[in-house]
Parts: sequence; C-alpha cells; structure tokens
Amino acid sequence: MASHKYEVGQNVRFNPSRTSSLVGYQEGKIVRLLPIEEGSYLYRIKCVAENVERVAKEGDLALRSLDWRGHDTGKLPSIA
Repeated sequence: MASHKYEVGQNVRFNPSRTSSLVGYQEGKIVRLLPIEEGSYLYRIKCVAENVERVAKEGDLALRSLDWRGHDTGKLPSIA
C-alpha cells in the first residue's frame, strides 16, 4: 500500500503548482501528515519566511538538502 513520501520533521521546499497562486517558492518543515484528497497525499507544513502553516500537496514539495551545520545547500539531495 502506498504511503506519504515525506515524514514529520523533514525540511522541504514548497512550490505550489497552481500558476494563479500568489504564494511562490517557500521553505518549511512538515508538521503533520494529512489524509489523501483528490488522489494526492496532503501535508501541513510550517513556512519559515511567513511563520504560518499551509496545506500542501505531495507533488508541490521537494526535500531540502542541508549541510553539516544545518544550512540549506541550495540543492536537492541526490538519490543514490
């Protein structure tokens, strides 16, 4: 059975797929896994810049890659 791709506590990049969205690229952290809606896994994420929580579809998220100090490297992690 399929399940959520991301886990609570992971740092992610949120980029809404809707072209009409006023919200652009955001960085955040997964705070809660939500049920599937309209065929997409949903997540509640806490956005860093705005200090708000949003609901995001799994397809609008990507993992952030952090260096050893916890700083964003600006790259998506490679898959080995």
